[in-house]
Amino acid sequence: MEISAITLATTDMSRAVAFWQVLGLETTYGGSAEPFTSLIFGSNFVNLQLVDDSSDDIGPRGWGRVVFHVDSPDEVWNRFASAGYESETEPKDAPWGERFFHIVDPDGHELSFARRLHHDEVRHD
Repeated sequence: MEISAITLATTDMSRAVAFWQVLGLETTYGGSAEPFTSLIFGSNFVNLQLVDDSSDDIGPRGWGRVVFHVDSPDEVWNRFASAGYESETEPKDAPWGERFFHIVDPDGHELSFARRLHHDEVRHD
């Protein structure tokens, strides 16, 4: 089994699409002016659903975090930093065996970009 897609609510489709395009994701359906957009992420999808500003669909940041495994969290972090986005953490190695960083998208969704470390890469600082 695998996750096929994650759908995130947004109050500004253009802003949300621009955020995901920093990673080089391509739009496969919809677009910046549409109410629903799908962007390809590897063999899966990140979907964006436009909601009204007054909607209860976008809740507080306590909803959780989506973790995306990528080849290089450092490269992804550099892309966001170069585009002017600030992350909650810089890339670092975790004792559970991943290199990761956290960032919040423009609509408040907590995201983590990570890579599993090989056993010989895990540091116990």
